[in-house]
Amino acid sequence: MSLRNCHTLTASGQDLTSSNSRGPWEDARAVLKPSTLARKPKPPKPENAITIGVSARVLFNMEKEQQIYEQQGMEEYIKYQVEHETQPFSPGPAFSFVKALEAVNTRLRELYPESEELFDVVLMTNNHAYVGLRLINTINHHKLFIERFCMTGGNSPIGYLKAYHTNLYLSADPVKVREALEEGIAAATMFTPEKITEVSETQLRVAFDGDAVLFSDESERIYKAHGLDKFFEHEKTHENKPLDHGPLKGFLEALGKLQKKFYGKGQRMDCPIRTYLVTARSAASSGTRALKTLRSWGLEIDEALFLAGAPKGPMLEKIRPHIFFDDQMFHVEGAAEMGTVACHVPYGIAQRITKKGNNDKETSSAPQES
Repeated sequence: MSLRNCHTLTASGQDLTSSNSRGPWEDARAVLKPSTLARKPKPPKPENAITIGVSARVLFNMEKEQQIYEQQGMEEYIKYQVEHETQPFSPGPAFSFVKALEAVNTRLRELYPESEELFDVVLMTNNHAYVGLRLINTINHHKLFIERFCMTGGNSPIGYLKAYHTNLYLSADPVKVREALEEGIAAATMFTPEKITEVSETQLRVAFDGDAVLFSDESERIYKAHGLDKFFEHEKTHENKPLDHGPLKGFLEALGKLQKKFYGKGQRMDCPIRTYLVTARSAASSGTRALKTLRSWGLEIDEALFLAGAPKGPMLEKIRPHIFFDDQMFHVEGAAEMGTVACHVPYGIAQRITKKGNNDKETSSAPQES
């Protein structure tokens, strides 16, 4: 298995050059009526939104362009992009996730027309503005609602994440993801399965691992240092003591905040956001602390799956999430083998153990595109 780190028409589609019995100004008024022009919604203010920073290379398939950069250099890369700027990129691994965010926004605008508590996607790229035209053309081609771009011309975009009030950053570059996590921003490295499972177009589904993702790595440290029996003993002793938060707790919190807006309108059973805890923990021996921690935070999880060490891939294949977060590459790869878009969260004790053998391999080929 391989994982890849990834005629004259108006907006309404009518041809203004066509002729019929009416005069040209009547045609124009019929096509360009105010309701048509106002159809595109206004993006929310960053301080009110749930902001998702997405790198261009996970939103779109830029593998060929990446190869040109790596093999022929920056100038040939820019030249190729300019020559092909009217040719849209095909969707990448984050595409369905972004479309699902937009579907949630549509529902929220119907229920709360004046509210700015919405998802806002920012395209983050260290590309040059020359390439921006192709990205804009691609976004318009796929009818995505992305108004905010951050094109840094070769510099890392990480410094801009806080300025955009970023709640989650997704990239194909593990180095940039670590930088974001070090800045206290939820972030994950997204991988592309060879074949992506079809997912819902109307309900956003997000699956999380527990330890070192939603929770801290406290319990995982006990397991790594002392084994399974000591881990069970530790969890039993501390089952009434909430775990500290992990890097993606804030993102789950943001999802929960939007879910409650649907619950407030009597739409709990028809909520377009659904969350999942998919953990290797055992329910009876160590599940209590996980659930009590979530409760202490005032957070609900729609479904909790305690797998007691069983592979996560088959369960995720049934869930069909738009995105799955885990701190261990073993589970990320297992999920991807089953067609799930999986993201690695490089946080906690598991990364220190992995780094001894894999750090150089993982960080030496940082891609040009974020």
